[in-house]
Amino acid sequence: MKQLFDTSSVDCSEIITKTYSTSFSLGIKLIHPKIRKSIYAIYGFVRYADEIVDSFHDFNQEELFLEFEKNYYKSLDRKISLNPILNSFQFIVRKYKLEKLVEKFMKSMKADLYKNDYSVTEDYEDYIHGSANVVGLMCLKVFVNGDLKKYNDLKFYAMSLGSAFQKVNFLRDLKDDYEILGRSYFPNLGHGKLDIEGKQIIILDIEEDFKNAYKGILLLPSECKLGVYVAYVYYSKLLQKLKKKNIDSLLSERTRISNPAKISLLLKSYISYKLNFI
Repeated sequence: MKQLFDTSSVDCSEIITKTYSTSFSLGIKLIHPKIRKSIYAIYGFVRYADEIVDSFHDFNQEELFLEFEKNYYKSLDRKISLNPILNSFQFIVRKYKLEKLVEKFMKSMKADLYKNDYSVTEDYEDYIHGSANVVGLMCLKVFVNGDLKKYNDLKFYAMSLGSAFQKVNFLRDLKDDYEILGRSYFPNLGHGKLDIEGKQIIILDIEEDFKNAYKGILLLPSECKLGVYVAYVYYSKLLQKLKKKNIDSLLSERTRISNPAKISLLLKSYISYKLNFI
């Protein structure tokens, strides 16, 4: 039965989410079941695209990505794919009309195959928009169930949150991005080098994104507010840890939040939500 195949496809997207990100998994679990599967489908797709350009170094990454992209477009035309990640995603793309957002995302992912320096501000902002902001907008389309007015009202805040998440990842992964992938993302950050002044500029920029994002979280529908807030709290905590580290420590080890600490943040977030603090 086709329904069994579709159900198992979404299950695969859920497995990908839980395998690659405990933090997002915690947040998604707190989203209402009627929209949770759609977010799993989005995460599974963007994670696979990102893995191709970031991790599969022993394979022809360009060939793999172009094949993945081609199969994505085939799935839209056919309304089915034997790749379960694409099959679950294509349904969501068509349901919520995400086509243009996905195009921008794929453009940024593809850029990582050929470009390794985003230190020019315009290049950096374009990359952030395509790799992170539009993912926030994809999720927002699901959260507001296609309501155009609500979408436009919350669009800026969703992009701010996506931007904050991506920039925190860039700062946390600064060493690996440069030494393993040969990439430099932040503007005016030559050859992967970071000084105290440069770090402070980056931190202030991310804090501004989080400040704007929080305003939007307060306006989200109840079905998704707690889940998004948990992800916001987790990444805010990660930024605090990065902020406290000196340059040498930041560049020598990957900053993490332990699973017990994540559970603690989850409980505190839940209490705040129940007490109507958010």
